[in-house]
Amino acid sequence: MSGLELPPLHPADLGARVPRRGSAPMALLGRWILRAIGWKVVGRLPDISRAVMIAAPHTSNYDGLVGISAIQSLRLDIRFMAKHTLFRGPTGVLLKALGGIPVHRDRAGGLVEETQRLLAAGDPFWLGITPEGTRTGAQEWKTGFYRIAVTLELPIIVVTFCYRRKEARILDAFWPTGDVEKDLEAIYALLDDVEPRHPERLSAPLKRRRQHL
Repeated sequence: MSGLELPPLHPADLGARVPRRGSAPMALLGRWILRAIGWKVVGRLPDISRAVMIAAPHTSNYDGLVGISAIQSLRLDIRFMAKHTLFRGPTGVLLKALGGIPVHRDRAGGLVEETQRLLAAGDPFWLGITPEGTRTGAQEWKTGFYRIAVTLELPIIVVTFCYRRKEARILDAFWPTGDVEKDLEAIYALLDDVEPRHPERLSAPLKRRRQHL
């Protein structure tokens, strides 16, 4: 699917169950930024209220600019978790406004339990995660996103940023089978045709696949 041409995605294309947040001015700002840098959002989003959304490959901070602008332009309610110490002062206010959720990593209970508590406590939202965990060539992907999806019975939405096309691409949404290795290989395959900003920083699993294409 990564090599296919995908249709542009607009706010009117989103289903009624897709979680929404944000204001009209922020949506306008997101669309303006995307136009200014020459990017667009393409693909289709499932009409579901809860999901795990992963973005890969992640090789540059510029991915964040594109991703946040895309989220704002569509007024999607996508949250991400970050260390609680980052939410102090003005930076914390900005992070919360962008969908950040402070997590106390030293407390009892893992990421899955914390996510389950948050999803059960409030309105539906999608959880956004960068499974590589770094911009500089991870040796392996962190599989917390997969455990969350399996435990909470959530679909996984795969998103990527292709710098050749200048597109934020929504590639697929699928339900994990429970076979983590098989499902990870399927996700890696979706990314074969994606050109990141810094190809030399690709994570090891994606490099291994590309060496055999």
